[in-house]
Amino acid sequence: MDHAQEPRGAGQPDAELELLVHGVGGTTPEAMLGDPRTVRVTGDDTAAVFRRAEDAEAGKGKEPLDRPVQEAYVWCNLTSGDSSRALWLLLLPFMVVNLAHWMRPAAPGRHRTVRLYGLLVRLAALSLTVLLVAAACEVALDLVAWQCAGVRSCAHRHSWLAFLAPPASVPPGGHATWWSLPGRRLALAALVPTALTALLWYLSRRTWSAYESHRPMAYEPGPDSDGSALTRPGFWYGRRLVARLRAAHTAAALLTVAAAVAAPAVRFDHRPGGPAALDTLGRLLTAALLAWAAAAAGVACRRGRSENRLDQQLDRHLVRLLPLGALALLLLTVAYAGWTRPGWRSTGRLPGDPAFGALMLAQGLLVVALAVVAGCLHRRSCNQRAGMRGLGGPAVALLACALGGVMSGGVAQRVADWLDGTHTALPGPPVLLTWQASTIPPVLAVLLLLAARLGLGTARLARAERERIRHEHPGEPEDPGRTRAIAHVRAMATLTDRAPLVVAVLAVTTLLLGAVALAGALATRKTPGGAARRTYDALQAVAETSQALGSWLVGLGFVLFVAWGRRAYKDASARRTIGILWDVGTFWPRAAHPFAPPCYAERAVPDLTWRMATWTQRTGGRLVLSGHSQGSVLAAAAAWQLPPSVRGRIALLTYGSPLERLYGRWFPAHFGPPALAALHRDVACWGNLYRSTDPIGGPVRVPDDDMPEVDHGPLRDPLAYGRTPAHPLPAPILGHSDYQADPVFARERARLLGRLRPELPGPRPEPTEHRADTG
Repeated sequence: MDHAQEPRGAGQPDAELELLVHGVGGTTPEAMLGDPRTVRVTGDDTAAVFRRAEDAEAGKGKEPLDRPVQEAYVWCNLTSGDSSRALWLLLLPFMVVNLAHWMRPAAPGRHRTVRLYGLLVRLAALSLTVLLVAAACEVALDLVAWQCAGVRSCAHRHSWLAFLAPPASVPPGGHATWWSLPGRRLALAALVPTALTALLWYLSRRTWSAYESHRPMAYEPGPDSDGSALTRPGFWYGRRLVARLRAAHTAAALLTVAAAVAAPAVRFDHRPGGPAALDTLGRLLTAALLAWAAAAAGVACRRGRSENRLDQQLDRHLVRLLPLGALALLLLTVAYAGWTRPGWRSTGRLPGDPAFGALMLAQGLLVVALAVVAGCLHRRSCNQRAGMRGLGGPAVALLACALGGVMSGGVAQRVADWLDGTHTALPGPPVLLTWQASTIPPVLAVLLLLAARLGLGTARLARAERERIRHEHPGEPEDPGRTRAIAHVRAMATLTDRAPLVVAVLAVTTLLLGAVALAGALATRKTPGGAARRTYDALQAVAETSQALGSWLVGLGFVLFVAWGRRAYKDASARRTIGILWDVGTFWPRAAHPFAPPCYAERAVPDLTWRMATWTQRTGGRLVLSGHSQGSVLAAAAAWQLPPSVRGRIALLTYGSPLERLYGRWFPAHFGPPALAALHRDVACWGNLYRSTDPIGGPVRVPDDDMPEVDHGPLRDPLAYGRTPAHPLPAPILGHSDYQADPVFARERARLLGRLRPELPGPRPEPTEHRADTG
């Protein structure tokens, strides 16, 4: 039975509810509620609210309990689900560049600069789509259809390519096939990147219907302030925006395929003495492709939604005509390329080097411009806690572009090695892709040096922590092993705060090596190994080793990436290992890249908001919203989405929370000090618990001296240093887990309920029309 839909009664002002929200990695309602017997109160198989079976009838006229009724909101299936969702890991560059959109510094009053920041990120995201499809075209069109199928030895080595072989590769007595013409081979191979584009469109549209279509509560927003944009009614409703971006990116992908097919045909027709009719047709087709590409880029540049209201409109004509027009141009291009051209042979490479070089240069310029804009915004905000001085967004965008580049280069090199076992028959992939893959070993070497430095610093910190631990337990016999274990956990927990250094070093190294790769490819037009010949033997050895290792590392990393992803959705421990980054990445709406994994918060936040609003309106009781880890971020987002009248009637309890330690530093525009201070003022009361051994949670540092303190102070961990009557066995070091086992948790919850009681108004009957508007 759905208790959330029960009719309003006379109200029960003494009712108390604690709504629990779990963190990353997922859990079960039985574990959250500490009872093997639970019932679903409301929701479905994807996300639902549960109660203990004995509490199922609480609040329906029964005698009140001597404790708060606990409800558990279980949302893990939104990110975990079945193991097939591990394929979302292949969309990691898209997810990372989408993160960059939300990492801008806070800058009140700088609306034009903020819009410019979003524009640059969306253009970088569009370039990643073009890069992915261009890499697929490189493999299918260039390496397979143009190079391998055009060489006798390669075509015979791979019998499935025999029907594409040109007449020179046909055995004596054989006949050339209809597909042997270069343009027709390219047209057939174009099915691969086209199918990839169709798959991305399908996945985006399916998840768009499942995630972005859950309507949040409608309410009148308060006046604009310096707080978070998460208070706006339309923030978690991005159907229109994702639909527009999906149309633009789909069109850009199809146009990329069309350009890859048309380029060699246009180049052949434009030669002196070529057929005038085909030359004119090629020029017209090129102009049409450029015009439609400009239209797609223009649509991607527009934001396309309003957050100040529930934007339920859809640009139906635009989202249909833009990709359909691109598909029509692709079909015309295929027909044009497949026309018979006497004397046309496939030799050398397709013009991939200029295309990939221009794409890489454009991405670099976009990242530099983004860094300039982010720096201007950061100087305006004066937030000293912001990660990398506000340059986290440009750094993450650069890493997304680099990840897409090395994946493209590595896969292309591996396919070329598979097709050409002798390494002599085929020209191979564009040299720029080989240069990009060759940068991986130097990047790994820099990261190893950085890891060594961080390891030494952690060891020094652990030694210092041992002295503190000895002073924290005076009068108890010292256990050196126990002291070392606690000190080590505390020191390791501080590594989270070194993440800006790691990202900064990685971004700077990537930028420098990317510039070297682009310059080396354009200057030498040779692979790193070829460019280093006739130089010093040591330099040649390094270049050849980096080239070989980079190619194999990308191929191996790609396989391990997929295997690890599948294991992560079957094994809870592996899922927790990558759950932090993954759940942070998919928390945010798809405002920059429509092919990124879907935003689970567009389902979870409305769920929590509707549940809290309907319960408080029906019962008039006291509600504590209790969130652990990533659940605390969902809890804060849901509290921001409540109508102001309801927001001031709930208490917020967070523990192991990354609200300030991670989100406040990396997403300062939405979780910075002004936003958290506004949340503290808006809710009735707020308490936060954390431990020094927790690598994720920390204090929220709300900068408001006029309000009661939010942070409790670091909890004791372990609960007992040695064996005591209460802990006859060694107490575990809990770190990020099991906050509810600490006695402070129950006391903090009782304190919040006590503060909530005197300010809670009694229940008031409301007209039916208002109840329909608010849930």
